[in-house]
Amino acid sequence: MEWRGIETESGQLLFHQGPYPDGTNNIGEFLAIVHALAWLEKNRQSMPIYSDSETALSWVRAKKCRTTLQQTEHNAELFRLIQRAETWLAEHQPGAQLLKWNTDA
Repeated sequence: MEWRGIETESGQLLFHQGPYPDGTNNIGEFLAIVHALAWLEKNRQSMPIYSDSETALSWVRAKKCRTTLQQTEHNAELFRLIQRAETWLAEHQPGAQLLKWNTDA
C-alpha cells in the first residue's frame, strides 16, 4: 500500500509515501488525507482534498482510524503512522474542505 498527493490541475506530485506491506486501501486513504492536511498547513495553502474512500473521510472527520486490521510485525510502521496521524488531527483544526472523489465520472 502507498499514497500520493497530486495537485489535480497541474498533475504535480506533492508527496509520496510507501510502499508499505500489509496495509489496506482505507488506511492508505486515511493517511493520505491527513498527510495532505498537514502539507497544506505547513505550506500555508488552501485547496480541497479529494478521496474516493467514504470510510477514510469519515475516519478523518472522527479523528480516529477505525480499522479492523490486526497489527503484525510487517505492518507495525503503518500503525505508528496511524497513531501519528491521529495525534496530528487531535492537535490541529484543519480548514481544508474534504470531498468525495466521483470515481465513476
